[in-house]
Amino acid sequence: MLMSGSFIGNANSQQSMERNKYNWPEVSTPVAEKQPKEMTAHGDKRVDDYYWMNDYFRKGPDSTKVVKYLTEENAYFDAMMSDTKELQEKLYKEMRQRIKEKDESVPYLKNGYYYYNRQVEGKDYYVFCRKKESLEAPEEVLLDVNQMAEGHEYYSATGFEVSPDNKLLAYAVDTKSRREYNIYVKDLSTGKILADVIPDTEGDPVWAADNLTLFYSAKNPVTLLSEKIMRHKLGSEVKNDLIVYEEKDRTNYIGVSKTKS
Repeated sequence: MLMSGSFIGNANSQQSMERNKYNWPEVSTPVAEKQPKEMTAHGDKRVDDYYWMNDYFRKGPDSTKVVKYLTEENAYFDAMMSDTKELQEKLYKEMRQRIKEKDESVPYLKNGYYYYNRQVEGKDYYVFCRKKESLEAPEEVLLDVNQMAEGHEYYSATGFEVSPDNKLLAYAVDTKSRREYNIYVKDLSTGKILADVIPDTEGDPVWAADNLTLFYSAKNPVTLLSEKIMRHKLGSEVKNDLIVYEEKDRTNYIGVSKTKS
């Protein structure tokens, strides 16, 4: 046991010496400003020194300070990790080689069409497709998310819903990484995107049987909670969408989906 303890002690000492010998970049460590805020919940008081950083999401007066601090943190990280660039690239390539980049989901049959998505080798996003009546039929590309994501630092597409008559595709896009999705509608016969754009949603469009009406859950732009189930008719102003249901209890989470029956 004494030998084991001595060995561990020597190893730790050697690691400490190597760490001290390393030529660390001369860069100052960012320090976040403390602004104590007292909050009470269930009779319990707590102080959050960094609550002010939430202003970034609320677009409040301190939002620029938050961006400045995060920029400093990123610069600090880049400086401290600058000597590991080659190792990072090596690890990245090793991990990427283990991923099956050229892949395809299991097709599912819905209303006369087989739907699936496929991954293209060397691309970051998938292609959403369908085939009519048979898997041997010609492929119809509904959305190529790789093309859609061009020019964006962040891109997320979800909520793919085809209308009951198979002519329109509703889908949702987030380009901010805040899970605030804009809903779009694509005419599958022409490939054109309709003028109807519904902002600040959960990304869950649901078609009514008339092929003209969409239900969706609307988000509070500050809290990001889904508060309302809305109804939109194609061709109408989004500001005039009707509230189908509103959740007053902020501890509940709501959404909308279509049953099979």
